[in-house]
Amino acid sequence: MTTIWLAPQPPILATQSRARKMLLANAGISFDAMPADIDERSVQKNSGLSAPGEIAALLAREKAGFVSAANPGRYVVGADQTLALGTRLFSKPAGRAQAADQLRLLAGETHELHSAVAVARDGKILFSGVSIARMTMRPLSGEEIGGYLDAAGDAVTTSVGAYQLEGLGVHLFERIEGDHFTILGLPLLPLLAFLRGQGLLGV
Repeated sequence: MTTIWLAPQPPILATQSRARKMLLANAGISFDAMPADIDERSVQKNSGLSAPGEIAALLAREKAGFVSAANPGRYVVGADQTLALGTRLFSKPAGRAQAADQLRLLAGETHELHSAVAVARDGKILFSGVSIARMTMRPLSGEEIGGYLDAAGDAVTTSVGAYQLEGLGVHLFERIEGDHFTILGLPLLPLLAFLRGQGLLGV
């Protein structure tokens, strides 16, 4: 596929997320993927932050900065997402039982996804932003939760909230407010606007 990236070296996407990789690739940007080896929970705990958007922004910056410091001259994109139900924050479920617990709490409620993106070069943060999506899950019976978990399998442990909206998770919702990119964990429009402003994109 032809890339619209204009710099001599492709950017680095500091993630293991298939959804984020897909979004950047579909936007016509070739890139290298290099997950950031940081302890996210320790970074969050030591920060003292409690607001979900601030936590997501911090982790996106930490990921971008970490990978950037080891790759001089390269643009590095870091991203993170938090899920908040009121003041309660969720992490990826450790297994089926925890996934079921999360779904019971989220069923019939509106939660928020705070998706952050950051761009770094030579260890310096050049850009950071956060976007929010509001997700209303339909009421779910125990049988419906069990059926969903059976159908989704191990995938429920790879995403906070135990769902992937681009897959079977779509069946859990009755209303969504926010753009597709924010929901999948990469605020693509503000990221592209920044890169375009830096003269890095050919479109």
